[in-house]
Amino acid sequence: MSYLTDRKRAVGLGSAKSGTEHHWSMTVSSGALLILIPLFVFTFGPMLGASYDEVTAYFARPFPAVIAGLTIIVTFKHFAGGVQALLEDYVHGVAQKVAIVAMTCVSYAAMGFGLYAVVRLAL
Repeated sequence: MSYLTDRKRAVGLGSAKSGTEHHWSMTVSSGALLILIPLFVFTFGPMLGASYDEVTAYFARPFPAVIAGLTIIVTFKHFAGGVQALLEDYVHGVAQKVAIVAMTCVSYAAMGFGLYAVVRLAL
């Protein structure tokens, strides 16, 4: 028998102990994407259809390369958090754990390949 008051049971981060952290992580990354996506569109858009030499010269400049890199990092981090929440809600048991690990690996692999591509263009 527990002698805790209702307030004492409610204090903390919730039953999983990570809900508040996940919410703030998703909120912050959403705010960052609100700024980064338009910057990415305006820096990447003019290069659509350009020759390889023009694109490499353009991304050799620091601002477009940094904007592209930050957009890739924040987007795939936000994607990983969103897919994790989705899988926690709709998949259960061992399949849930396997799916979360797999999607996290896919997210970080895509982030790595994207950053590798930007670095190759920039250097």
